[in-house]
Amino acid sequence: MEIRQLRYFVKLAETLNFSTAAKELFITQSTLSHQILQLENELQQPLFLRNSHEVSLTEAGHTLLPLAKETLHSADNCLLRLEELKNLTGGELNIGVTFSFAAIMAETVTAFLRRYPHVKVNVTQSTMIELMAQLENHELDFVLAFKPSVANPKIDSQILFHHRLAAVVSERHALAGRDSITFDELQRYDLVMSRKGTQARNVFDASVAGRDYQYRIKVEMNMVYLLFKLLRESNYVTVLSESTVAYERGLKAIPIVDHDAKEKQMEGCIHLLKNAYIKKSSKEFIHMLSESISTFALLSCLHEE
Repeated sequence: MEIRQLRYFVKLAETLNFSTAAKELFITQSTLSHQILQLENELQQPLFLRNSHEVSLTEAGHTLLPLAKETLHSADNCLLRLEELKNLTGGELNIGVTFSFAAIMAETVTAFLRRYPHVKVNVTQSTMIELMAQLENHELDFVLAFKPSVANPKIDSQILFHHRLAAVVSERHALAGRDSITFDELQRYDLVMSRKGTQARNVFDASVAGRDYQYRIKVEMNMVYLLFKLLRESNYVTVLSESTVAYERGLKAIPIVDHDAKEKQMEGCIHLLKNAYIKKSSKEFIHMLSESISTFALLSCLHEE
């Protein structure tokens, strides 16, 4: 049974005239008769009663008609949905993002929705471990996070940018005018930190492991909005990637320089499931995100100059 045959059957059932149905279908009457006969042979029962004066539906024809219409509607809807996906006038985009990328992600989500208002965007913020599990289960289309220390053979991690680990403060803070700071110097300040398990915190903890530093960590949290609010309204210092505060007003990121005079680099990545189909909406979002990050990097360079 073919969609084409069902379409012919429905048209003939509506017109009950082979000549009229053939004209409306833009086929010959003999082609219509042949296709209807093939359908009846496949179903092993007649769908129409034919004589020299009229055509009418059999009991089987009456039973098939609503089912055929429903099938054709589903097929047409399928084509419409696929066309919407191709033209980004419909569909859903499921994105996973870690704590450090919430701010930079918001900028691109806003721009994407302005350009493609009919695409529904679902954003999940969680730890890298949880997001990667969801990606492997096809619950997410891609994940925006830093490059993991151990590669996952099922996941393709494409580097978008290199950002520095930084001390983040209010622009009114005494440190705001500094070009860099060391891990040693951070001991002098009250810290508000992201919870253990977040990537920036993991890099920070790994960088100071084995060193006899005593940090004054006053608050730990995973709520980006509350963390930024606390920084703006106090003299607390936090440690994050520069990208975390890329578009945040009133905050300053100061690169952390280690004892060997090297800045601590973090690789921001788009993580995709290997050998999986990539939606057009995913490709467009990633392209827009890359442009946004490139613009931020350019503006940062100009600001430093």
